[in-house]
Amino acid sequence: MKKYFLIIVISLFFVGCSNNENSNKNPYIPNYSFSVDLNMNLPLYSNLKSPSNAVYYADAGAKGIIVFNAGNGIYNAFDAACPNQELSSCSTMTIKDIYAVCACDNKEYLLFTGQATNGDQPYAMKQYRVQVNGDVLHIYN
Repeated sequence: MKKYFLIIVISLFFVGCSNNENSNKNPYIPNYSFSVDLNMNLPLYSNLKSPSNAVYYADAGAKGIIVFNAGNGIYNAFDAACPNQELSSCSTMTIKDIYAVCACDNKEYLLFTGQATNGDQPYAMKQYRVQVNGDVLHIYN
């Protein structure tokens, strides 16, 4: 009986584990592989040393990426493509304080979570992985 219980517990453990993959179930934002290192000692990215600051990096993802310092050593990186619109000339988000704003429809998304502020949007911002190595942020998918 103990053997079966142990097998069930181990099976549940493996079923519940995640491979930490940021899967893209959003039909509007394609998956592009990239890897970027941002050195926060450079003037272009030095704002990221302070909490609640964000920078835009144009050469990654579908429409660039927005990197945000969420405080306590936590950094978020999101695709700058509007998550609820097809890619177009106005679907690149801009940074406004702690929000990312879609140029086409003025929908706001909170950079702490990537969720829409009005809550009625089906997709949140596409998030990427961030590794902190001293003053260098390694962002990848």
